Amino acid sequence: MRQKKPAIRDEISTATGDDKKPVQQIEKPPRGKRRIEKSEQIREALLAATADVVGEKGYANTSIALITQKAGVAQGTFYNYFESRQEILDEVMPAVGRNMLAYIKGKLGTGQNFAELEDEQFRALFSFLQIAPKFSRILSEAYLFSLQGHKRHMETVFSNYMRFLMRSKTHGEFPGYEPHELAVIVPILMGARDYLARNYMQEEGGVPTLQNSVAETYMKFVRYGLEGVPPSTKPRKNAKSNKQ
Repeated sequence: MRQKKPAIRDEISTATGDDKKPVQQIEKPPRGKRRIEKSEQIREALLAATADVVGEKGYANTSIALITQKAGVAQGTFYNYFESRQEILDEVMPAVGRNMLAYIKGKLGTGQNFAELEDEQFRALFSFLQIAPKFSRILSEAYLFSLQGHKRHMETVFSNYMRFLMRSKTHGEFPGYEPHELAVIVPILMGARDYLARNYMQEEGGVPTLQNSVAETYMKFVRYGLEGVPPSTKPRKNAKSNKQ
């Protein structure tokens, strides 16, 4: 009588190309942990679907039916995670904001000082907007339709930016600025980034792109404003006018 071959299930070979060596059993996570992971996956799927719908149709036209259809779950499942449409709308801006910050952090390279790191972060932001073009609409409409979500997102960005400037200051940069003054500089820079994203992104092959000259001008303003104008670039005073 022919023997049945053992079922290949939850096993991986401990050898590389040698099937005669013993196999190692993969331990399944506890059932409770699997349920938690599945629950988190569904919640993230609902948030991602909401971001897509808001980015396409706007907050006002985003419905629970569209969200669940996009996420591929039943409408009843929605209420296991969110109590109302407004609750998920208030969560979507902070969620996509976290994605943005994580993307920017992952793009940082070899920058050592404020100017180098700021340049990397600035360019990473616009790189993110290229792959996430719906982000701008989600952010701009959040102020009207999800004030709570918009506030949480802006507070998170502000806190991250402020920590960045304070770290630079502790390393000897910005000697002419006090911490409370840097707290004013942060929203100025945040506003500049937002304005440039709205008005200076140009379509190239269907992809929104920031011109390099814009990035260089922004960095020139930031460096000179926070670090001071280099002596070689300062305008010389007219000798004749000085005598007067």
